Amino acid sequence: MAGTYSQIYIHIVFAVKGRENLLQKDWREEVFKYISGIIKEKGHKPIIVNGYKDHIHCLIGLTPSIAISDLVRDIKNNSSKFINEKRYFKNKFHWQEGYGAFSYSQSQIKRVYNYILNQENHHQRKSFKEEYLSLLKKFEVEYKKEYLFEWIE
Repeated sequence: MAGTYSQIYIHIVFAVKGRENLLQKDWREEVFKYISGIIKEKGHKPIIVNGYKDHIHCLIGLTPSIAISDLVRDIKNNSSKFINEKRYFKNKFHWQEGYGAFSYSQSQIKRVYNYILNQENHHQRKSFKEEYLSLLKKFEVEYKKEYLFEWIE
């Protein structure tokens, strides 16, 4: 839209269905690249996509052309299809319902980028549940425990 300018940075987090450790190191980089391509194809800027065995983080320069929920739906649908077509599993792969979306300012992008980049090291010290709950607390997001991700305890 002419005359419309924005600078919106969104950190999106979502998990594998059942929180299973299905994102194997030998191929998850290919999935991250594929997700970056989905984000770019939708007209947004993929700053970094990374994650660990059971979840993904996406830092996106968002254009206000579509709702975040529509973008996440498209990322999940297309990447699930990609993973299933690659036949990484005997059974069908699914993402868990829901996601977290957190906004950041330009001055925070480098720190958030490095945080997402170092997910494997980060999760040697902190579980995904601890990480996700700390994000909700940090951003003062009210939630109901029964609507959070399914956690592997």
